[in-house]
Amino acid sequence: MSHQNAPLVPFRYRKPGYVALAVTDLDRSIAFYRDLVGLTLQERDGDEIAFLRCGADHHDVVLYKAAQPGLKRMAFQLESAQDLAHAHGWLTELGYQPVWAAPQECGTLRQGPSLRFRIPDCELLFEFYAEIDACSDWQPTVAKIERLGHVVVGMRNPEAVLATLLEKLNFRMSDQFGTHTWFLRCFPNPYHHSFAVARAEFDRLHHVNFMVTDVDDVGRAIHRMRKAGVEIVFGPGRHDISNSIFLYFLDPDGMTVEYSFGMEEFAEDGAREARQLPFSMEILDSWGSAPLPATGKGGAVEAAQS
Repeated sequence: MSHQNAPLVPFRYRKPGYVALAVTDLDRSIAFYRDLVGLTLQERDGDEIAFLRCGADHHDVVLYKAAQPGLKRMAFQLESAQDLAHAHGWLTELGYQPVWAAPQECGTLRQGPSLRFRIPDCELLFEFYAEIDACSDWQPTVAKIERLGHVVVGMRNPEAVLATLLEKLNFRMSDQFGTHTWFLRCFPNPYHHSFAVARAEFDRLHHVNFMVTDVDDVGRAIHRMRKAGVEIVFGPGRHDISNSIFLYFLDPDGMTVEYSFGMEEFAEDGAREARQLPFSMEILDSWGSAPLPATGKGGAVEAAQS
């Protein structure tokens, strides 16, 4: 599959901003993401919402109490308020019917104006924003997390979603893994993938990734998770695709979380062309492990407008 990225998309990304997850037991999930993954609980809004961070921003993960677990929305931070204004006009022209989040909700999120929309053939709610409250320096606990790395989603119609992301929303393809997974970066963010689309029977979350600064964090997590009764579903191993050492495990609702160490970076200009790699387990993990069936299977995309 080959796509030309549209050079006239009038906005640029800073980074993947945050991921909003629906969880069935807020207290249980807070404990997991705080005590075992290593995020900081920044704020809690009653019994319904919790904000956790792994950096200077107010949040990198937002947990919402819900009847069913899943992916509520995926947010990207744009480079400036001007980029956000341009994005609104662009999305409107495309017919995506973008809407501004209510000021009260933006206040709860500690964000500036926030734009939400869906694209054709995709149930996932996207959010763009430019401004978010800064907090004090983040202090690591059980793992030296560097950032929210990426989110991977399974899509029932990945080719259509991929075409929109590349041609309309200023993503770049880094690599294609068979006809199963496409690794994308939100331009000009340098990391090999900040978002990826995989083939699935319905729209769902595959996994949420946190990048760590020390390979020992991956090793320590193996024993920490096992001691806590957390199921490890893939790894430790090495992705030849992005040159990352990884470990995948399940959160209390069965949603997949990944630690990774190391990742290929791309220059804004003169980056290599995307590779079309064969669907090979040796490429997926050159160390020889294979994912368990539960990997990437927990959590549907929330289809209702939120």
